[in-house]
Amino acid sequence: MRLIKGIANFRRLYANSIDLNTKSYLSTTKRAFCRPSEYAKVVNTTITCSPFYCSNNLGSRSHSSRPEMEGIEHRVIKANGINMHVAEKGKGPVILFLHGFPELWYTWRNQITAFASLGYRALAPDLRGFGETEAPDDASTYTSLHVVGDLIALLDVVAADQDQVFVVGHDWGALIAWWLCMFRPDRVKALVNMSVAFNPRNPNMKPLEGLRALYGDDYYICRFQEPGVIEAEFREMGYERVLKGFLTYRDPCPLLIPKGKYFGQPDTPISLPSWFSEEDCKYYLSQYEKKGFTGGLNYYRNINLNWQLTAPWTGSKIKVPVKFIVGDQDLTYNAPGIKDYLHKGGLKKNVPLLEEVVVMEGVAHFLHEEKPDEVNKHIHDFFNKF
Repeated sequence: MRLIKGIANFRRLYANSIDLNTKSYLSTTKRAFCRPSEYAKVVNTTITCSPFYCSNNLGSRSHSSRPEMEGIEHRVIKANGINMHVAEKGKGPVILFLHGFPELWYTWRNQITAFASLGYRALAPDLRGFGETEAPDDASTYTSLHVVGDLIALLDVVAADQDQVFVVGHDWGALIAWWLCMFRPDRVKALVNMSVAFNPRNPNMKPLEGLRALYGDDYYICRFQEPGVIEAEFREMGYERVLKGFLTYRDPCPLLIPKGKYFGQPDTPISLPSWFSEEDCKYYLSQYEKKGFTGGLNYYRNINLNWQLTAPWTGSKIKVPVKFIVGDQDLTYNAPGIKDYLHKGGLKKNVPLLEEVVVMEGVAHFLHEEKPDEVNKHIHDFFNKF
């Protein structure tokens, strides 16, 4: 039974590049106050704003006209052999924000401005395969070792003056943050993780096979495995509907996506909550129409490979100070066995420096967007101790 619960907990996982022929991108050349509907082109040493090729109705509204976007700067750097886009603002101790699927740096827009105003330097990259960061073609280059390698290389450039940084993760970003703390605890001062709790490696069961046995072939992680299949279905359904479906998902039940039947009927509009606007959706859409979903899906396609690669860390514990936050309507919180694991000492056993588990009432998966002020206070109260 313990084995089955451990595998069940794993269900919470969600869990064309810029060509730089110069080293000048390592300078402090940046862009600021660009529209959400614009992207960075690197031409020699200059980063300029240009419209996305896709049509949108954002008009002339700029970052500076939206409080949560004001003053956010952007640059592309070389990190671990790929070109990474990072959004940043502020001066002071670094907070590294790690997004999930199908999120981008943009999911942290409210946190970036808030923590910059509190005396921190907020950094939010597009992870490998997402947004304006390079997406290698080889699916096997999206493992835990590759992605943590990206982050260490990124910090070596953008936070070279700080031996340790604060980290905040959500969804896949939370899982990556656990790996970062497990592989390189020397680089992390403290961690706030959301939605995806640390689940220790089970040496006796490959995770994908366990998930398929528990939830069937229509379980979303299982459906994501075969390259090209789900991408074709997403194109047929339309990227806008897919993004709205994922980014506003509130059902605490297991996420099943049978062919042609997920996120309601294709002709039924998806209502947006107050915290996620049509303008927000258009930013995501502009990014995914350029690159597609393959980069993000490749994280799921490495679940078993990650299990193999992390064999040396079997039994390892997370030994940095941690605060964990989850919504009571989040599908991750309602996974079999997870509530007992969080509240009866399981997580504390594997994360001995865990200081607090916060369950936010009436809040679903995208808690940092749904309740940004409350989440920001939780993060600030914790980091302010260090």
